[in-house]
Amino acid sequence: MAKPQAHRAPSPQRGEGWGEGAPASKRKVGFAKRLRRGQTDAERTLWFQLRDRRLNGWKFKRQVQIDKYIVDFICAEARLIIEIDGGQHMARSKHDAARTKVLEAMGYLVLRFWNNDVLQNVNGVLESVVDTVNQQAAVTPPPPNT
Repeated sequence: MAKPQAHRAPSPQRGEGWGEGAPASKRKVGFAKRLRRGQTDAERTLWFQLRDRRLNGWKFKRQVQIDKYIVDFICAEARLIIEIDGGQHMARSKHDAARTKVLEAMGYLVLRFWNNDVLQNVNGVLESVVDTVNQQAAVTPPPPNT
């Protein structure tokens, strides 16, 4: 008796999906999906606390494309972005600062935490996020009804 074969979707052809030759926006979406599947321990730890409106009812999303960037976590209602940085970000501080400046010019507040802060003191990180999201919500007008 033959073993059942797993069915796989055909690989995208050049110019399709999120591979080489695809439009930049499709490549970013594919990259964001890969980031969600391959999240770091710190991202996984924080996401467990943020998902399903677990943090005081605030809705967070992870690995979301904003302009040309993919942010780790976002609360759109409060216009708050949370970035979790590992050691590689020490060498990229100028790039991260420029990225933060662009996101802030778009009306977002960017909070950055080191991986070890999340892993060793998640409650402190969450307290900081709650304080910030509450402050942001108080000064951020609600989005227009669509």
